Amino acid sequence: MKEARPLVNTEHAAASSPTEPPARDRERVDLLHRSHEELLRRIEEVIVGQRAVIDLLLTALFSGGHAILVGVPGLAKTLLVSTLARGLSLAFRRIQFTPDLMPSDITGTDLVQEDPETGERSFRFVKGPVFTNLLLADEINRTPPKTQAALLEAMQEEHVTVGERTLPLPRPFLVVATQNPIEQEGTYRLPEAQLDRFLFAIRVPYPSEEEELEIMKRGRPRPGEDAPGVLSGDEILRIQDLVPRVPIAEHVLRFALRLVRMTRPEEDVAPASIRECVSLGVGPRAAQYLILAAKARALLRGRFHVAVEDVEAVAFPVLAHRLVTNFHAAAEGISSEDLVRQLLSAASRPAGGRRG
Repeated sequence: MKEARPLVNTEHAAASSPTEPPARDRERVDLLHRSHEELLRRIEEVIVGQRAVIDLLLTALFSGGHAILVGVPGLAKTLLVSTLARGLSLAFRRIQFTPDLMPSDITGTDLVQEDPETGERSFRFVKGPVFTNLLLADEINRTPPKTQAALLEAMQEEHVTVGERTLPLPRPFLVVATQNPIEQEGTYRLPEAQLDRFLFAIRVPYPSEEEELEIMKRGRPRPGEDAPGVLSGDEILRIQDLVPRVPIAEHVLRFALRLVRMTRPEEDVAPASIRECVSLGVGPRAAQYLILAAKARALLRGRFHVAVEDVEAVAFPVLAHRLVTNFHAAAEGISSEDLVRQLLSAASRPAGGRRG
């Protein structure tokens, strides 16, 4: 497994005031802030509303993480991802997950090739759709666990192993999966180990009344005209490299740490609702992702420091899908989102916590 990079700039971790980045980093912050607005404009030409969902998708992209969109059919999840791909200079592929999909349909397969002159036969590897920059795994829960697991190595290690060969994936690499939370017939629950590989699980809500009226007026959504990407792959990689170096003050780091440890029933700081409703709290990977996503969110807003508000804003999509609730929670109708909401309310805000 790839060794996790340190997510905290210890040189600035204890800083209590915003830190001005070096000139080269300031240029990247400004580039991202300008590109963020242009990307939102292009996406909103096609997608009505869903600003929070779009924001979280962009945060996942610049964090270098993956996301899963959870919502009922008809909420434009697939259209949203394809529109995002068109707004960036990235290769895009889509996989429609079905019960008969095989792992090789995702990663690729060896084909026998015969030389027309010599008649000699050899194997030639044909790359699967995973060899792209932005991969849409549509209805990922409609395929068996064996095929779902074919994505695990790609998501975690950014390479694919075929026989004795290890083939790197293009960079940047982002998987966005979609899942229908209502219809369960013919579906397979994603294992916790795979869910943990997703930086975010993003709930896609119904549109508001005014947004739905606008959708009705527009009729069937049509992708906008192709235009040059707002950001190139190299620019995205440079921003991804900048994200872990965003300074974070000690009190903000401690707030995030307390939030994570409060999810574990065996911890003294766990509130009564967690002890009663949770079997397993989140692990250290969630703590890393919480900080990484908060740093990306700060950059998207043109700041080179993390505020408590950044941690709060990403807590739901980072923590909720990692909480394993028990029978008591199910019987009382308490969801993992309800528990995260209670945790945020219970977590004492550090004195002097800046809001972005």
